[in-house]
Amino acid sequence: MADYQTLTQNLERLGYQVTHFATAQEAADYLDSQIDQTSAAFGGSMTLKEMDLYPRLSRHNRVVWHWEGASAEDAVGTEVYITSINGLAETGELINIDGTGNRASATLYGHKRVYFVVGSNKIAPDYDAALWRARNIASPKNAQRLGMKTPCAAKGDRCYNCQSPERICRALVVLWEKPKSVERMEVVLVDEPLGY
Repeated sequence: MADYQTLTQNLERLGYQVTHFATAQEAADYLDSQIDQTSAAFGGSMTLKEMDLYPRLSRHNRVVWHWEGASAEDAVGTEVYITSINGLAETGELINIDGTGNRASATLYGHKRVYFVVGSNKIAPDYDAALWRARNIASPKNAQRLGMKTPCAAKGDRCYNCQSPERICRALVVLWEKPKSVERMEVVLVDEPLGY
């Protein structure tokens, strides 16, 4: 079980805002209240899909998501970016692995506010464990979901560091602390497993 007090202290020390909710519904209510009358983009995230955030935020915001017909380029220039991560270390590192780079790059630059919604299943005790989780749990599950012809999708057990043309793990972004380019970065912790 995650040590939320230590995790929160470490994230705040690194420049992040942190909120913590018992349920995904409470987190969705919070995000719905915070993101209002603005433009927002979603990164590819099963967490956000499971929370059913897109239709909810679309009622009172201009929301773009490449899973809902927009292009990844449409996300550029929105005020808010919402996504999840593949691994979060209790020591404060946020880890994302990406195939095209749109989700990972959007967390680094171009938006005034970035929200990371993180289920309890994505928290690991340290950087090495969070990176292991991102590579060996999140990436194979995403490759399977997308129907990719990769060893990790076929076996579903770990990363093979393959050279497949359908490889989805082509870029790794580690946030050691909040980038200066983003005015506000918030980690929304949820005491339920969400996404991969």
